[in-house]
Amino acid sequence: MFKSRKIGRDESWEGIVTNKSRGMLDGSNMYHFVEVRLADGESMKVRIGRRLWKSVEVDDRIVKGPGSDPAKE
Repeated sequence: MFKSRKIGRDESWEGIVTNKSRGMLDGSNMYHFVEVRLADGESMKVRIGRRLWKSVEVDDRIVKGPGSDPAKE
């Protein structure tokens, strides 16, 4: 199972994209999500920006360092 949440500023993780999705959760704004499988086998669903969402594909690696936004590696 995975957790769906907004990424904390001080978090750090890296993982492989396993799924992409988007939706209008509040009816007026489009939100972009990726499901990421971490090195320890845990999966999490995180919200990311549109530009990053458009540039990543399934099996791409994403890295999130403390104090920075997620980025494609």
